[in-house]
Amino acid sequence: MPSRAWTRDELRLALNLYCKIPFGQLHHTNPEIIALAENLNRTPSSVSMKLCNFASLDPSLKARNIRGLGNASRLDGEVWNEFSSNWEKAAYDSQQKLVQLEGEAAVLPEDDLTDEDLTRMTGRTTEATKKTRVRLVQAFFRRTVLVSYKSRCSFCGIALPQLLIASHIIPWKDSVERRADPRNGICLCALHDKAFDKGFLSIGEQNEILVSRAVKTANAPELHRVGLLQVEGRPIGQPYRFMPDPGAFQHHREKVFRA
Repeated sequence: MPSRAWTRDELRLALNLYCKIPFGQLHHTNPEIIALAENLNRTPSSVSMKLCNFASLDPSLKARNIRGLGNASRLDGEVWNEFSSNWEKAAYDSQQKLVQLEGEAAVLPEDDLTDEDLTRMTGRTTEATKKTRVRLVQAFFRRTVLVSYKSRCSFCGIALPQLLIASHIIPWKDSVERRADPRNGICLCALHDKAFDKGFLSIGEQNEILVSRAVKTANAPELHRVGLLQVEGRPIGQPYRFMPDPGAFQHHREKVFRA
């Protein structure tokens, strides 16, 4: 395949994929890298190298002294900043392009949304065009957050992907720009996601779990005690990249938590 400069659209697709796969799997034998390379008419090695270029721009990896290749281009940096400034738009645009290239395979079954999910997130039944946008944005967000937390609940450590949810810290309805921002996400099991969403649990300034007085009842059954009461004060499990935004936690404490 002839060597040629990367276009902005190609870089958007590469960064979309970078967000969805672990740092340790950015190699040319990864099936997802091979698939993207075929769609872009590039070699898997060139795509793998580009993902490692993006890793060199990732501030959360720099904080952990993990380095990419370190020769990212000016355009690489522009595309990274484009995602960082409006994750919702960047996620939708790149996911939409992926669907054009790959069809429905671009959205994994476990990352898709039911009509019930859509209504719960948006607070209403949405028209078809908006459903498509929500579906694509959320598929990107879920995969990125779960990969960042290595598919473990940040509160209890459960590691069954079928029971895990990419929870928004600042709720979906409160900020359009933060809907796909992985720094506004935390991986929680179904129980802790629901408790977090309803304000029964939150996260303190030292990244410790806060428990609302509303759930502190006497003679609570075992699941209530273990799942809610006994997690109080426990430090949350941290992601290896896309560290959660302290400002998002503050918003949750002030606007959602039933202190």
